[in-house]
Amino acid sequence: MSSHNEHREPSAQELYEGDQSKLYSGLMQHHGDVNSSESKSQVKKIWKVFWILLAITLVEVMMGMFLSHSIPKGVVNFFFLALTVLKAGDIVAIFMHLGDEIKSFILTILIPLVLFVWFIIAFLADGGFWLHMNTSNPVRQATEQVKH
Repeated sequence: MSSHNEHREPSAQELYEGDQSKLYSGLMQHHGDVNSSESKSQVKKIWKVFWILLAITLVEVMMGMFLSHSIPKGVVNFFFLALTVLKAGDIVAIFMHLGDEIKSFILTILIPLVLFVWFIIAFLADGGFWLHMNTSNPVRQATEQVKH
């Protein structure tokens, strides 16, 4: 038993196959100085993301408080949905590191997501249509009147 093998630093491949949280915990970063240019650029990036998300959230809140009563509901819903998707995309791109990936991987994630959203909308529309047809069917209405 050699003590040299017990205290060696794990390779990037070992970290990737094992506990991936160590990859982002600073273990792989070779600068330990919080005043280094790398650390300062990371802090600057985090503050930039904070201010962007805060601005979008404030727009949503102000719109909900002051403009939602004077603008048609469909327009308000569209703007809330657009701002929510914008915030979600920003969060996924930055905090989940999807923005750092290659374009083909991003498309591999986004295309099924868009299809899944379309799938949910299609089933809701189909369910609404079925409910409308079921309640407005003259044969069903006639049988309901006979029962009562």
